[in-house]
Amino acid sequence: QVQLVESGGGLVQAGESLRLSCAISGIIDSRNAMGWYRQAPGKLRELVAAILSGGSANYAESVKGRFTISRDNTKNIVFLQMNSLKPEDTAVYYCVVQNRGSWYLGYWGQGTQVTVSS
Repeated sequence: QVQLVESGGGLVQAGESLRLSCAISGIIDSRNAMGWYRQAPGKLRELVAAILSGGSANYAESVKGRFTISRDNTKNIVFLQMNSLKPEDTAVYYCVVQNRGSWYLGYWGQGTQVTVSS
């Protein structure tokens, strides 16, 4: 059984940084893309960042230049370094591993709350 456990969320002030971690246990295909979604109250869930097994990454326009996603394939850990945080980054952040080429069919963590005060 695949399990994803996020950590590193919390309450920070605007301009500060946080680093999210996602520990993945169970058998997964290391070639699968990994990523971070977020969902703010009253808003749709959005893909924030994604990284392929080779290391290439994509970001939502709203976080480009501020967030960095990385992965350690040997330890099955995914990170999201978030700098220059803004109040609009406030959301529950979910770690996801694709399955069958789909995020929605993929494996999801339980989420970690990130709150940025102004």
